[in-house]
Amino acid sequence: MNGLITPIIKGHITIKDPATGEIIVDKDNAIHYENISESMANSLTNRGTGYIENMIFGNGATAVDTTGVVTYLPTNTTGTNSQLYNKTYQKIVDDQNAANLDPTRNYIRVRHTPGTIYTDIFVTCLLDYTEPANQAAFDNAANLQGIYVFDEIGLLSSDGKLLTHVIFHPVQKALNRLIQIDYTLRIQSLTNLSNNL
Repeated sequence: MNGLITPIIKGHITIKDPATGEIIVDKDNAIHYENISESMANSLTNRGTGYIENMIFGNGATAVDTTGVVTYLPTNTTGTNSQLYNKTYQKIVDDQNAANLDPTRNYIRVRHTPGTIYTDIFVTCLLDYTEPANQAAFDNAANLQGIYVFDEIGLLSSDGKLLTHVIFHPVQKALNRLIQIDYTLRIQSLTNLSNNL
């Protein structure tokens, strides 16, 4: 079919300490195209499922040797049952969900500029000083395999499907620091491509 509009999706994540302004992670993320295409179809057809609901955190995507060299595993972006390597925490980011206890700091926004062929989904999540429960007092862990030393994050749909996956150097969440995650998904249309349906 000529003139088919083909969407592409790109993702970017920034992890920072909003109290100090320190940028901890700033990188693109991987998209799980199979799961996100199904979620988009469910959302567009008002099926009541497939929308972004949770941000999930894990600690199983890297290994750090005794010299400090970090080895990164590949992102999990194939297979409908893909998940993080080791999920240790999750937080609701859907600000329309009644179970979201702080929708002013954990929310989703759609951002579009008229006349452009892209729209951004902006997801932000704040891990406050007291969360997660049972975290260490200070972010100076010698063991980078601790339960709240995160090295992977994903967005999870309302029906439990992994939509995105990003892997990064280990970042410890402790009582002495805030961590804010800003996750942007850009959905862009490419027109005038020739494809067969």
